Amino acid sequence: MIRFFDVVFSLLGLIVGLPLLLIIYVLGVWDTGAPLFCQVRVGRYQQPFTLVKFRTMQVNTASVASHLASASSITKLGSFLRKTKLDELPQLWNVLKGEMSLVGPRPNLFNQEELIAERAKLGVYDARPGITGIAQVNGIDMSVPQLLAETDARMLRDMRVSLYFKLLFQTLLGKGRGDRVVR
Repeated sequence: MIRFFDVVFSLLGLIVGLPLLLIIYVLGVWDTGAPLFCQVRVGRYQQPFTLVKFRTMQVNTASVASHLASASSITKLGSFLRKTKLDELPQLWNVLKGEMSLVGPRPNLFNQEELIAERAKLGVYDARPGITGIAQVNGIDMSVPQLLAETDARMLRDMRVSLYFKLLFQTLLGKGRGDRVVR
């Protein structure tokens, strides 16, 4: 049932949001010259997939987890996109393709070995990664791998349609800070 909602909402989001996506894309061209950020992430069953987001950092920023990146790398447009979570919109394409869910554990990088080990122990990779989840709305980021993995596993155990919608609404209403960056 959740996959059905993922397909319907991501398709609707892409169609209805197309004008906004195009505006952000054009602004991104002016901001960095490369408005889309594509990065290989760990997906369901630890399979790689290419996550698509709007770029929020300078093009030459090192490919590390957000909590390890410098805040000075974030562009002015990027700061706005992060605060409003609009940088996540292109991930609706990943959801539509079946690589992600709207709600699930945030996909990590392959170089985050401690988080991969913790999540693997708890079966977190049996689910599709998500755009949002319980960790995101509660401000738990990838800088605390064990807590994040435990929180993700608990969310997946408790996942019902009601929790799915609750987390979606909390995210849409602005709950959670997103991934922090080094100041």
